Order: sequence, then structure tokens, then C-alpha cells
Amino acid sequence: MNDSEKSTIPPTSRDDDETRSQLSEKDIASHPPDQSRHRTDADTEDTDDENNSGPEDAVDDDNTARDIETLSRVSSGPPYTVFTPSIIRWIIFMNCISAFISPITANIYFPAIPALSRDLGVSVGQINLTLTTYMIFQGLAPTFFGDFGDAAGRRPAFIVAFVIYFGANIGLALQRNYAALLVLRMLQSGGSSGTLALVYAVVADIAPSSERGKYLGIVGAGLTIGPALGPVIGGLLSQYLGWPSIFWFLCIVTIVWIVPYVLTVPETGRKVVGNGSIAPQGWNMTLIDYIQLRRQARYRPSSQERQKIRFPNPFHTLAVLRNKDMAVVLFYNAMVYIGFMTVTATLSSQFAEIYHYNDIQLGLCYLPIGVATTIASISNGYIADWNFRRIARKMGVTIDRKRGNDLRGFPIEKARLQLAYPYLMAGAVVYIGYGWALHYETHIAVPLVLSFFIGYLVTGPFQIINMLIVDLYPEAPATATAANNLCRCLSGAVATAVIQDIINSWGRGWAFTFIALLFAAFSPALLVIQKYGPGWREERYQRMKKAAEKKEAEAREKEKAAVDQNDGVVVMSQPTAK
Repeated sequence: MNDSEKSTIPPTSRDDDETRSQLSEKDIASHPPDQSRHRTDADTEDTDDENNSGPEDAVDDDNTARDIETLSRVSSGPPYTVFTPSIIRWIIFMNCISAFISPITANIYFPAIPALSRDLGVSVGQINLTLTTYMIFQGLAPTFFGDFGDAAGRRPAFIVAFVIYFGANIGLALQRNYAALLVLRMLQSGGSSGTLALVYAVVADIAPSSERGKYLGIVGAGLTIGPALGPVIGGLLSQYLGWPSIFWFLCIVTIVWIVPYVLTVPETGRKVVGNGSIAPQGWNMTLIDYIQLRRQARYRPSSQERQKIRFPNPFHTLAVLRNKDMAVVLFYNAMVYIGFMTVTATLSSQFAEIYHYNDIQLGLCYLPIGVATTIASISNGYIADWNFRRIARKMGVTIDRKRGNDLRGFPIEKARLQLAYPYLMAGAVVYIGYGWALHYETHIAVPLVLSFFIGYLVTGPFQIINMLIVDLYPEAPATATAANNLCRCLSGAVATAVIQDIINSWGRGWAFTFIALLFAAFSPALLVIQKYGPGWREERYQRMKKAAEKKEAEAREKEKAAVDQNDGVVVMSQPTAK
């Protein structure tokens, strides 16, 4: 199990009072990641004696073998999650819809730009400024909501984000002023983009690494299909019902999502409910559970402090970049995102210039790349799980599907990144072909087919690296995802700002060739991660362990000082009692 997967929560349901009574308070308390159920070498030796595992004793001096040996054992601890498969599927479905809303909000706006410019009496350039501010907030918002979701739980973060988003959409539908459009568009971005950091974190809460790929793939499908469907829906609504209907449509989508979420989707944050067996506090409970359980005593370990909502700290997101492995992964993921973003950002303008299509036709041209990204996201999720099992089997590791596996000693970097190399090489070739197809203004079928393969081959590595980011930072997956989002949005904003100038200066063929060579040239960064990543990950673990030990020592000193002070008060008060 990784740090997230080692949450020390009792293997009980909330109603299993008999089992709870047999557990000590220490057994059921929630501990820091470094103090979770990771087995030490001494623990391993004890288990060896109990199980008479003779062959394993012969490799006690081999650290790598011992780490693998520890990983291969089936833990006797609690399950990774107590949620039933049907509840997990419902959580993933709602998560996928949530992931779909942010990207569709960004792109559904594109076909309405000319109409907004005309109705508000401003230039298209001024309307395009709302796109720039939207992307800025798209990068910043997750830094707040990611930290908020890790600290206070996923449900409060989701609900706050969508309430902001809902209010912004109402304002956008009613406004008829450019200043209001600019401000409300930023607010809309803050609400919708805030969920980007949360959707991956929810998957990390309920799925161990061995089964995480397929769920991340499904959630990723929601993220990738949004840019394809957004322009189509936006074009239809703007042309037949007017641009305000776009924002009313988004209001309806929000209501359809938030009502069942508030009523039925449980809290999954492991700092709040552990593996789901600890009852959440009031603001983390579903509305149905709150009504049913408000008068009942709820099980919470006495040693577990009640969660306090604090103001989110965006610097926690920036702190992720101080880790060498995370910095390299996030940097290269931003390079890959530039490749995807430049195609989607220029597709409509290039196709309009070459083929003279209207808004609806241009929106339909996004469907091939949108369908491909969805297929890539879902299929690569299952392929990633298969590769995890393949490497584990090759190493002699037994995968514990119920409780998850400890990733210390397991090459998770290799298990994930092995899949990315063929995609990147083939994707670079197709990317270059797409640019020259536009340059020579070939038949529309050629760039559409090539855009499909770009969607599959370039988005594939992007999704795989997203999985690795969650695996590498399990103690705060929402914060890590927020850092990923910040890096890719900033790089995407720069790329979209300059790509048209590059096309005008170099031509379509050389412009897209340059982008392809850019993410191909930096691909050795993945080899660096695969080689040095496990060592960097272990260094981070040791730093976390020392920090937690220091924090515990300080807590013990404070407790001891408080006890000594109380004893002093008692001693001094005894003469008075006489």
C-alpha cells in the first residue's frame, strides 16, 4: 500500500459494534502516513518465523528483495475501502460527470464569441480576453480547492465549488455588460475548475494502485470528452436560442448533478472517514444520512480529532514542486499538454480559414479528437492496471485487491511509464503529418483522421502520467493534482497565446513540426523518472517520516509539560486543603 492506502481505519462497518469493542483505541485511530501499517524489517522477520518461510530468510541482506517480500505478503489489516462495489460505481459515475463540467464550460463558450461581441458592443479581442482570464483562474482555483478538499473532505469542496459555479452561470445568463462578463467568467472558472483537483483525489480515496487505472480512465474520459462536445452544444444553443441559453443550460446541468450528489454521494476523504468505516462529521455527511443519524451516536475514535475547516493554503500546491520526482513529472506532463492544447485551440480557426466552415460545422470537427481522447482515457486505464499486474507477477508480488499494496520497493514509475513511450513516438509522427496536411490544404478527411489519432496517441501519455502523479503523492492527491493542473494550464495559456504567431511566421507545417519535436525531445525525462524516481520517492518518504516523528515528539513534550504543570498545581494546593 502507498501512503494513502495505509490509512489505519478499522476493518469494520459502522454497525459492527462487536468488532469495535475488541479493538483498542490505538488500533482504530487515524495515523500519519508514515506511521500507518507499513511493515518494518523486524515485522517481516516475525512473520517469517510464524510462517516458516525459509526461502525468504536467505535474502535478508538484500534490501530490494526484502521490500518486494514485504509487498508480496497479504496484509491482515483492514480493507482499503469498505464501500460496496455498487457505491464505488456510483461515486465514480458522479465523479465523471463532475470532471466533464469544467472542460465543457471552457469550450461551450467559443461559438458565442461573435454574438457576444456584437451584443455587448465590444471587439472580438476584448471577448478573447475573457478566455485568457478564464485560463488563469483555471490554473489557480484548484490550488485552493485541492488543499481544501484534502483538509476538510471532498464533499464540502465539491459543494462550495458548484455553488460558486451555479451563481456565476445565473449572473452570466442575465448580464449585458462587458465588465460583468469579464468578472463573472473568472468566477465561473474558479467554481468549475476547482473540481479538477478533486476528481482524481476521490479515485485515490477508494481504489488501490492495482485497480486505480480503470477508474482514473473513466474519470479522465469525462475530462477529455468535454472539449469535443462543448463547441457542438454551444454552437447549437447560440444559433437557435441565443448565447444566454448556454449559461442557462449549464445551470440545469449543475442542478441535475448537485441534487443527487448532496443527497447520496458519501464522503471519501481518507483524512476524514479513513477507508469509509468512520462516520463523517455533519458537513461531510450526505443529506439523507444526516437526517437519519442526527439523533444517533456516531462512531468516531476518541483519539481522532474533529476536522476543522481552515482557509486553504495554495502554497501547499507549490510545495509539491520541491520534490524532484514530482517536478520532473509535472514539467513533462505540461509539455505533452501543449501538444494537445495547440491542436484544439487552433482547429476551428485553421479549418474555418481553409475549408470556410460555419460555427456548427466547426463544432462537429471536434468530434473525432474528442471521441479518440475518450477511448484513450478508458482503454489506457485498463491497460495500466494490466501492466501493474504483469510487473507484480514478474516480481513474484501478490496483489492484495482488498487492502491494496505497499508501493515501497515496487517500481510504480516503470509500471506506468512503460506504456507512454510507444504512444509518444507514434504521436509525434502523426502530429507532424497533421501539420503538413493543413499546410497543403488536403481533403478534410485527412486532418480529421489525423486529429483522431492525435487524440488517442498524445492524450494517452497525458492520462498515464496523471495516474502516476496520484500514485507518487498519495498523502495529498488533490494537492498534487492541483499542482499538475497549475503547470499544464500555465503552459497551455502560453502555448495558445503564441501558436498563431508561430503559424503566421513559419507556416502550418513547420509550426506543428516544432511542437511535435518539443514534446519528443523532452521525452527522456520519463527515463530519468523511471531510473531515479524510486530513490527520490524513498527520500521523500524518509523526510515525511522524520517530520512526523518530530511532530509526535513535540506533542509528547507538550503533553508531558501539561501533566507536570497539573501535578504542580495539585501539590501546591494540598496545604490549602488541610
